[in-house]
Amino acid sequence: MPFDPRSTPLNPVQARVLATLMEKARTVPDSYPLSVNALLNGCNQKSSRDPVMELDEGDVQQALDDLLRQSLVTPVSGNRTQRWEHNFPRGVGVPEQSAVLLSLLLLRGPQTAAELRLNAERWHRFADISSVEAFLDELQERSEEKGGPLVVLLPRAPGAREPRWATLLGGPIDLSALPAAPAARAAASSGAEQRIAALEARVEQLEAQLHALCQQLGVEPTSAPTQD
Repeated sequence: MPFDPRSTPLNPVQARVLATLMEKARTVPDSYPLSVNALLNGCNQKSSRDPVMELDEGDVQQALDDLLRQSLVTPVSGNRTQRWEHNFPRGVGVPEQSAVLLSLLLLRGPQTAAELRLNAERWHRFADISSVEAFLDELQERSEEKGGPLVVLLPRAPGAREPRWATLLGGPIDLSALPAAPAARAAASSGAEQRIAALEARVEQLEAQLHALCQQLGVEPTSAPTQD
């Protein structure tokens, strides 16, 4: 039976942990599965996250234990450190493309179809916005037998050109608690945010190369400090 958010919705920490595992499996596959420390760093990133969180190792471990009971993550034994991988598509019962869209919504909050296509570039290249919308429509029309809808199209915010989509993996959406869509959001990231994202991508690549080298040498890489 696929994960049913109506009976056991994800809390914010569980959502962040699960979506971060999904993200890193796609963007830095050489360093995946992740140790708890690497996962913590990913959860606490300052860019590509809404909201930004300040979790500690205990928060992440508790979320992993909860997700394990729901068959959404799996522990993997390493040389010295236990690592973790997600079971997102199978656990939730959706194809890979839908899992990408759901993970982006968990990491960044409500987004338009155009924003989702842009933000998914490093995860999966959707042919066009129509293909993104097709998967979103499928998630919204998901049958009750499969666990019901997993996304909802929100009412268009004042001043916004396009409506945004939100995930229901965390339970029903409280429309009154949603912030208004910033006017500049449709233009995606600012120049500063793009530079930060590029730097983080480069750091991830270097960490992946270090991890691969350490595996070849049979040593465990030194854990990186938690980001401030």
